[in-house]
Amino acid sequence: MFERSLLIDQLKHTKKWDVIIIGGGATGLGVALDCTTRGYKTLLLEQVDFAKGTSSRSTKLVHGGVRYLAQGHIDLVKEALHERGLMLKNASHLVGNQPFIIPNYKWWDKWFYTLGLKVYDFLAGKLSFGKSMGISKSETVNRLSTVRKDKLKGGVVYHDGQFDDARLAVNIAQTAIENGATLLNHFKVKNLTKDEKNLVNGIIAIDTETLKEYELSGRTIINATGVFTDEILKMDNQHAEDKIRPSQGIHLVLDRSFLPGNDAIMIPKTDDGRVLFLVPWHDRVVVGTTDTLLDSHSLEPKPLKEEINFILDTANKYLNKHVTKDDVLSIFAGLRPLAAPKDKSEKTKEISRSHKIIVSNSELITITGGKWTTYRKMAQDTVDKMINLKNLQQRDCKTEDLLIHGANGTVDKSNRLFFYGTDKYGIQKLIDEDPTLAEPLHPRLEFTKAEVVWSIKNEMARTIEDVLARRVRVLFLDAKAAIEISPYVGEVLRKELNQTDEWRQIQISEFLTVADQYVLK
Repeated sequence: MFERSLLIDQLKHTKKWDVIIIGGGATGLGVALDCTTRGYKTLLLEQVDFAKGTSSRSTKLVHGGVRYLAQGHIDLVKEALHERGLMLKNASHLVGNQPFIIPNYKWWDKWFYTLGLKVYDFLAGKLSFGKSMGISKSETVNRLSTVRKDKLKGGVVYHDGQFDDARLAVNIAQTAIENGATLLNHFKVKNLTKDEKNLVNGIIAIDTETLKEYELSGRTIINATGVFTDEILKMDNQHAEDKIRPSQGIHLVLDRSFLPGNDAIMIPKTDDGRVLFLVPWHDRVVVGTTDTLLDSHSLEPKPLKEEINFILDTANKYLNKHVTKDDVLSIFAGLRPLAAPKDKSEKTKEISRSHKIIVSNSELITITGGKWTTYRKMAQDTVDKMINLKNLQQRDCKTEDLLIHGANGTVDKSNRLFFYGTDKYGIQKLIDEDPTLAEPLHPRLEFTKAEVVWSIKNEMARTIEDVLARRVRVLFLDAKAAIEISPYVGEVLRKELNQTDEWRQIQISEFLTVADQYVLK
């Protein structure tokens, strides 16, 4: 079902698609799943890999946005909290309830944040993750053994969601395919095609593995390309104004000794105005994020020296265990596709994260903004807009109660493979057939060789980076270990994809170039 050759065959046998989606991040994948479950003939093309960009580089939080509450965006918060609850219900293997503690160093902080978070709880309604409450200094220290104790007054506990972003993206892609959609990674859209009325009616795309070109016809074309939005808009109209201004956020990954308990830390006010999180993730700690407006974008954004220093300095203000550059296991940068500020005085933290749907004169539909938590609602709104515009048969959205691939409602976290959901049985079967696949990939890693094989056979991984960045999350957890095991992963790929030794060497070289940026020097 997830075999590339079978999916490509569908390109040859479909004369016209109801919808063609450009972009395989959270937004595009959500739109593909919504379209296909409503019964529309759906195609999605992603130039590199699912969640290659922003969607694999988040703070790993499924949240309503405590900060937006302080800014008065009540409707945005309420919508996100509702979607947060649906994500937990529909992807329970990947989304979990994460308690957070805000350490208080001023006596009024406890009352201020407790009151605000009670509103947060109220807005969540029946889908609340748990009650917020103030806790004493002793309980704060007991739960956060590495928090700075000097002048600590107590803390405030609240609940939000935590997840694996790239793995959820892959599982959404699988769900869409299981429901009849055609999704292809490593397929780049080169141009749009138009009819005699100058309306968009298709695309020209290239399979970047074979370099074969395809001209594909579609009733609706949707641009869901995040920070690359303007490039597609300029294919439609070379004089189109820029709609996106990328804002960079970086994260550092540390070992669990810096946050050994079950709780995450939230610092609500930092020097650059953003919130800082320290979040347990895959038995490590993700620390971030920054907010730096950039004038350009790329597939591999580079962390800036001042961003690194900002996170280290801020974390060390709140921890009694000192963090240095030598402690960083991995560093990753992501770009938020924010609406271009109206003027230079507008700060990124003041730009609304609500999504926006743009309909061009050519009837190209563009979806921008939003965040991971609201991916499903963004998709629903986009498809509703598509129906109204194209006069497609009205069909109701089906995704509110749709289980994502791997979800079965029960999660046993004592099984290390719990985040694969029901697929853990398939991985175990691989190990039963070949016990050597139970071996760890690296002495510092808990991941096994079976997971690499599974990702290639069943999760559409085509490159070393696909495997180690977005299926088996080693690059984001221990970049040096990822570099050391890349030759092994390259050899498994070579065998599974029936490639040559020369291909494997190119793969290793390309991966090392990317992975080098994840190592903090």
